[in-house]
Amino acid sequence: MVEAGQILDRMETVIVGKRPVLELVLAAMLAGGHVLIEDRPGVAKTLLARTLARVFTLEFSRVQLTPDLLPSDLTGTGIWNEHERAFVFQPGPIFGQIVLADELNRATPRTQAGLLEAMEERAVTVDGVRHPLPAPFFVIATQNPIEQQGVFPLPEAQLDRFLIQVAMGYPGYEDEVRIVMDQAAGHPLDELKPVAGARDFAELAAAVQQVHTDDSVLGYLVRLARATRERDDLLLGASPRASLALHHMARTLAAIRGERFLRPDHVKAVAPAVLRHRLILTPQARLAGVAPDDIIEELLAEVEAPIYTG
Repeated sequence: MVEAGQILDRMETVIVGKRPVLELVLAAMLAGGHVLIEDRPGVAKTLLARTLARVFTLEFSRVQLTPDLLPSDLTGTGIWNEHERAFVFQPGPIFGQIVLADELNRATPRTQAGLLEAMEERAVTVDGVRHPLPAPFFVIATQNPIEQQGVFPLPEAQLDRFLIQVAMGYPGYEDEVRIVMDQAAGHPLDELKPVAGARDFAELAAAVQQVHTDDSVLGYLVRLARATRERDDLLLGASPRASLALHHMARTLAAIRGERFLRPDHVKAVAPAVLRHRLILTPQARLAGVAPDDIIEELLAEVEAPIYTG
């Protein structure tokens, strides 16, 4: 079985200097969740999705979300077949194994709901017929935080459907120099060779079940989630779904790193990505310039972690 480290190493030949983000995205994929990337244009959001598909030899599909896009443009529709004298289902771009939903907040709420329902159900229903989506099925949705006009922000209940939210961020100086040099004569993605397949993906996902969670660590991650509900600067804290997400992500991260026991450090590593899009600030906190990551950092310092020696 291919190791997760080999996959990350191969991805780093294309996505330079972003190992922690790559690790989180791979963990979310193996955990069966979906990822929301909110960041500026030009920081390799699309490239990340293409690289992941190429490394795993999975079918990649991209949809550019716009206000005039209908749910049927995403899911597919019935097309009249003159030869068969019947409507034949024509799958939409959602029928990929790795789907990039670009600029999700530009789509109307109706289209957003269609995508999120497919993410949850892993199937679409068209003309009363249910069509299962391929497996594995992994959605990377992007949002541009710069644009404020002509966008439709996702409601909090729909944001909660994403396992994690991450940002790519600008590369460091040396990494940016390497990016420019690497693409002077071509693109590294064109030379990227697959390192794994669907069977390797299934084996890596199954390895997560071998990671043991001690009661003390389980209690710690639950206390961390519950602590968000007691903050005066939050209108809404993390739900029990967030506790589940913390556990799934932390266990998967431990498996990726080749460890058999879940440690508090794994929980701390995934906590910002799991919690940041699930916290709703009060107007006063927002005006004061407080960010969800500031609150998460405070909670990680305040909530006592067990001394785990497993």
